[in-house]
Amino acid sequence: MNHLVIKILSFSALSWALSGCGQHAVQRDITAYEATTPAGVLMPAPMEASAVRQRMTGQSVARVPVARRAEASVLYENTERYQKNTINPVHRVAEQAVSTFSIDVDTGSYSNVRRYLESNGRLPPVDAVRIEEMINYFDYDYPLPVGQHPFAVHTETVDSPWHKQAKLIKIGIQAKNIASKDLPAANLVFLVDVSGSMSSDDKLPLVKKTLRILTEQLRPQDTVTLITYASGEKLVLAPTSGREKQKILKEINKLQAGGATAGEQAIQMAYQQAQKVFIKDGINRILLATDGDFNVGISDFETLKGIVAEKRKSGISLTTLGYGTGNYNERLMEQLADAGDGNYSYIDSEKEAKRVLQRQLSSTLATVAQDVKIQVEFNPNSVKEYRLVGYENRMLKQEDFNNDQVDAGDIGAGHRVTAIYEIIPVGQKGWLEDSRYQSNNTVTAAQANGQNQEFAFLKLRYKLPQQTQSILMSQPIAASSQPLTSANVDTRFAVAVAAYGQQLRGGQYNGPMGWEQIVQLAQSSVGTDPFGLRQEFVDLAKIAQSLSSQAGKE
Repeated sequence: MNHLVIKILSFSALSWALSGCGQHAVQRDITAYEATTPAGVLMPAPMEASAVRQRMTGQSVARVPVARRAEASVLYENTERYQKNTINPVHRVAEQAVSTFSIDVDTGSYSNVRRYLESNGRLPPVDAVRIEEMINYFDYDYPLPVGQHPFAVHTETVDSPWHKQAKLIKIGIQAKNIASKDLPAANLVFLVDVSGSMSSDDKLPLVKKTLRILTEQLRPQDTVTLITYASGEKLVLAPTSGREKQKILKEINKLQAGGATAGEQAIQMAYQQAQKVFIKDGINRILLATDGDFNVGISDFETLKGIVAEKRKSGISLTTLGYGTGNYNERLMEQLADAGDGNYSYIDSEKEAKRVLQRQLSSTLATVAQDVKIQVEFNPNSVKEYRLVGYENRMLKQEDFNNDQVDAGDIGAGHRVTAIYEIIPVGQKGWLEDSRYQSNNTVTAAQANGQNQEFAFLKLRYKLPQQTQSILMSQPIAASSQPLTSANVDTRFAVAVAAYGQQLRGGQYNGPMGWEQIVQLAQSSVGTDPFGLRQEFVDLAKIAQSLSSQAGKE
């Protein structure tokens, strides 16, 4: 990875810079910063040049005392890291009829991309966009389960707006609800990064706001342990009952940033402390709040991931809460949560902290099903080609589906999971050229409709919490569809979000659907929007549209 180093004004020299003798030097440094920022390249510096200029010109020079001359510049290195994900390919059903993947209930990609569009005024890096996390950020009105299983499965098939001959199969999973008062007792460990890299306003100060929100939700039967780490790890607060909120809040309020980042030993300590007060049949979870910039001790990605994967066998899960810009290691945050049977969220505002920890408290903490895997077998008599939208880093081998030793995603109380397949029915022109020697034309569309009334057969496997043997669910997907305009409002909105994600990744499969059509579809399917999240999405799509237009003009 090539690191980009830029020169910016040091805020430690702000007083000198604003004095009469320093004004010209200030302008020179701003100009140098702007001149070394290539057009169209995101520079996630602590403060953009325009903001630096505003901060400097917004005060009267006469009111600022002359301070000692300090270093006029610092080096800033762009080290944000994302996992490389190649878009899922198109498959011929005649060659590969079965598709298998693990569910994903993370939402961090959506709020991280929002940060790029709103705060940075730039389109996000392609690898920051995970479409399944975009879709699953929103609530959809799926019926609750009524049988013995902890979740219900719903499917709907509509005409695709991306390809004239294609259909979209939407799979929706709705987990049972558990009221907060009925949640089992929780053993929570707050593991907080207080290293020097966490000093900015969008990091440790926002972490403290997040933990205050969660603390206010605690019950007397819940316990909290607070561990911090910088150059070393520290047990700040031994396990403390949720009834002692003021004691917990006092320690949270005292947190300050400084030092290097030694995360590995702190993770080990967090698991040790969680094990000491382990609650059988309860919630045992570590909440790691950091920018992911581990730079002391074991910082190797695979090693850290392996440690967490091994520790999850103890029944203690790991949720990651990501913060900040510039040095943010999103790859580590997302993958640690996956390995730790937890959830990953990116917190870019106090509003997002409330969304994650208040509205989703039960689903974030209480697991109702573990190792949930989906397998779809497409019917070669009715489906010619297919592709899965998103879930690139959740794909499993076909044989993994029946192997209970293979880890997969967990689903919490009240969680909803949505996945979308795009298919080409038999007899229609698809993405792939017909093979000369292995043509799929032996069965006509009319014959297929007469022979079989199914597009596919859907199977799910899951484990109940603390169980080792999986349970199988299955149901057919009927070979019928309806126009997208006739679909329910949730389906139309999910398709708009999927198209938004695809467009941010280059629009390879969006066909004739551009930004204008995405915005129109989203606007027409906002529906009931009690928290304003869908309208916010419409606004984000408009921002992305304007930025794309600007990029096209450069």
